Amino acid sequence: MKAVKCSFCKGDVEPGTGLMFVKRDGTILYFCSSKCRRNMLELKRKPAEVKWARKGGGLSEGRRG
Repeated sequence: MKAVKCSFCKGDVEPGTGLMFVKRDGTILYFCSSKCRRNMLELKRKPAEVKWARKGGGLSEGRRG
């Protein structure tokens, strides 16, 4: 089985870990943690609004630290 990407933070979800969520329309969402699941499904946040998500609007790679 291959590793998939988290639907929220785009991090790797190793086989045997994480959560697969199937929406009513048949769309499959993968989450690496409950933190990602809550932010996307319950809190209705976008990755660009959250600094810790890789895809979103935190500090750029060159400006960290």
